[in-house]
Amino acid sequence: MGAVKVTPKSSSSLSVEEGQFLDHLILERRLSEHTFRNYKLALIRYNKWLTSQSPNCGILESNKLIARSYLIESQNSLSKTTLGNQLSALRSFFHYCQKRGWVETNPFKNLPVPKADKPLPKFLTEQQAKTLMNSPALVHENSQSADFLISRDRIVLELMYGAGLRVSEVVGLNHEHIDLKNQVVKVTGKGRKERICPIIERTAQKISEFRKRYSEDASLSAPLFTNPSGNRLSTRWIQILLKKCLKHSGIPLDFTPHKLRHSFATHLLDNGADLRAVQELLGHASLSTTQVYTHVSVTRLKNAHKQAHPRA
Repeated sequence: MGAVKVTPKSSSSLSVEEGQFLDHLILERRLSEHTFRNYKLALIRYNKWLTSQSPNCGILESNKLIARSYLIESQNSLSKTTLGNQLSALRSFFHYCQKRGWVETNPFKNLPVPKADKPLPKFLTEQQAKTLMNSPALVHENSQSADFLISRDRIVLELMYGAGLRVSEVVGLNHEHIDLKNQVVKVTGKGRKERICPIIERTAQKISEFRKRYSEDASLSAPLFTNPSGNRLSTRWIQILLKKCLKHSGIPLDFTPHKLRHSFATHLLDNGADLRAVQELLGHASLSTTQVYTHVSVTRLKNAHKQAHPRA
């Protein structure tokens, strides 16, 4: 095994090996900025804890006992989900070091991680969804560009709720991704995976009218949704829009764009859709990811039975 010299460091600094690992995450694994930041924070937090326990102990000198002690102490300050994510990052780091001969063993491998509680996803009722779809008219009623904004924002909301699109997928839509004849949109989801999502006839008609009236550049590579200046919308902008729409709809403001996908999936299953079909529509790689929505539907059925049945 190649010897690596470890020198004492401050709690916030990173070793050469950690720097190379982070470069690997960006250049080779191409992790998102959010995931990369979480990996880096996991290393910084572990370094800080390690230094507090033994100032002269470098990260590559970690062993199973040290890793287990870190797990035990961290349970008092981190949620199960956060702790699980941080241990996963540290396990990946030591696996990277193992492959390069910098360490002999991975101290975080097979370390038992507390299972995180999985709350059922929140979703809108069908009436709330209907109210929300109409809310852009209230949000923009006093705007100078009311017609354009109302038309655009209704389509944005309908694509998230009616087709199950993520915010990033909506803002990434170009005119080339819209097939009005077959009433489908082609989206690029997580992992650069493409999928086809059906849209209802009413939404297709709105997109057609929106193009004719407001799309100054309808070339294939031009964005479908822009601001009045012609620039592509951002995910942050849609998050702000939803907050405004929620306020005008009387729906709790902690409802997020992603929960529109929850509503989309739940309402499909409530109305008899096949679980495999919902999986494909959402772009989930694993059926187990989609199955959480069946628990929501079963819970609703149980509650309805309990409230309505005379023997319940």
